[in-house]
Amino acid sequence: MASRPLIIGIAGGTGSGKSTVARRVAAAIEGASVAFLEMDSYYRSHAGLTMEELHRLNWDHPDAFDLGHFAAQLEQLAAGHAIERPIYDYTTHARRTETVRVEPADVVVVDGILLLVDERVRESLDVKVFVDADADIRLVRRIRRDMASRGRQLDEILDQYVHTVRPMHLQFIEPSKRWADVIVPRGGHNTVAIEMILAKIRQRLSLSGAPHIPMVSDEARHHHPHHPHAHHPRHAHAAHIEEPSA
Repeated sequence: MASRPLIIGIAGGTGSGKSTVARRVAAAIEGASVAFLEMDSYYRSHAGLTMEELHRLNWDHPDAFDLGHFAAQLEQLAAGHAIERPIYDYTTHARRTETVRVEPADVVVVDGILLLVDERVRESLDVKVFVDADADIRLVRRIRRDMASRGRQLDEILDQYVHTVRPMHLQFIEPSKRWADVIVPRGGHNTVAIEMILAKIRQRLSLSGAPHIPMVSDEARHHHPHHPHAHHPRHAHAAHIEEPSA
């Protein structure tokens, strides 16, 4: 890797489709090396807490994340150095002793709900994307995800949504989209929006002499890659991108 990597940050509320956008963007980048980083890997460790104490934690507040470590590792990747990414274990609510080595790459794709909240993190991002979706759609997606993949009960999910998820979204996540370069409406299967993001990536990489990135293929237009956080697409016509107002 001859020059500084292009770092793309993709933020948005729970169930917005940000992880789907991030992985589709990463998958569409051909001819260049790509590293993928999830902010969820940087939750603070809570080993030793009881289940009742864990339920009282606010997982959607910036303090739930080790933002200093996250920002430092982003800076390392930006400088062309490999990192040892932590692994957060949702069963023990603690970091594992082992880590995952992430090698430097031409493009680094990062996603997380609070990605645009912290100034240190924002400073490392060359392209800042906010994936938007209506609150009711996001809630339905969260319920389906938590019941199917995490075995949680509906009452527990709704209680958490009312007491922490929604308030933190309004206090931190929604206001953070003012920092975005582009806002993707209506969720994660917005092919036109993804092509526009890729066009911006191609433009930046062409200036740095990095490899060419082709357009999204016809197959990719109709294929939605499986991901544990991915959800069924909504209306096919929901595809445009908005520039944020000042």
